[in-house]
Amino acid sequence: MNAPALHLPPSMHVLERGWLSANNVLFFGPEQVAMVDSGYVSHSEQTLTLVRHVLRTRRRDGLDLLLNTHLHADHCGANAALQQRYRCRTLIPAGEADAVRQWDEAALSYRATGQQCPRFGFDGVIGHGQTLRLGELDWQALAAPGHDPHSVMLYCAAEGILISADALWNNGFGVIFPELDGEQGFDAVRSTLELIGTLDIRLVIPGHGTPFHDIDQALARAFSRLDYLQADPLRNAQNGIKVLLKFLLLERQRIALAELPAMMREIPLLRIANARFMQMSDQALASWAASQLERAGAARRAGALLLDA
Repeated sequence: MNAPALHLPPSMHVLERGWLSANNVLFFGPEQVAMVDSGYVSHSEQTLTLVRHVLRTRRRDGLDLLLNTHLHADHCGANAALQQRYRCRTLIPAGEADAVRQWDEAALSYRATGQQCPRFGFDGVIGHGQTLRLGELDWQALAAPGHDPHSVMLYCAAEGILISADALWNNGFGVIFPELDGEQGFDAVRSTLELIGTLDIRLVIPGHGTPFHDIDQALARAFSRLDYLQADPLRNAQNGIKVLLKFLLLERQRIALAELPAMMREIPLLRIANARFMQMSDQALASWAASQLERAGAARRAGALLLDA
């Protein structure tokens, strides 16, 4: 059965990106062009090319406003490039203002995850309950902690559209990173999913993957996965370790197997998760993680190398 056609208001355009980057959502209003999330730094040139193409198609000159749902590197890594090209104003989640102002890479998770994000500035913040006018429509910002404690979603009640970031995908949600570091995350994810369940939604635009209409089924899958992870936090840790290694492999495309144990040890969140949950030697953890990616078809070995697949 074919998926239902994606029907968006004329003032919106969705750029569905592949990993490493988050999806981008553009809005075309009479007074400004706005965009939600910018993708990963290694895809910056691709992001600029895609945005330029859409702007030309819409006969618009530039990007006026950039918003971030949260500040993980795959959602804001091209902020600096877009700011340099378009001099756009930038809004970020309110809870991240001090960390961005001081450019605290530890607080912003880049150091912890071993990911890159060029420094960028901001002009204002987005907080829970705030209303934003984007593409001739009113959007309400909704706090969405869990995957990231400061994340927000954007909801347009008039159109029944939710920009969910990594709080809800068609088949789950983003890694519950706080739990890897000893912070509370499971209950926050549950509260966010329950909030989504109270909204009248016809379309979800997730942070990754294709926009979808079957909200009830997506929520059911998300709650089931949350129950599974919360029943044994080791499962969330194992998932987080695999995701962080896959991201590293996507970025580099190939990693020498001999270098993998030290490389993983140098990523603080991997080191912390291993100490709290796995309690393996560096070599054993690297071997386990590589084998897990191979088993899932997400990596393959070629001699002394681990390759992206």
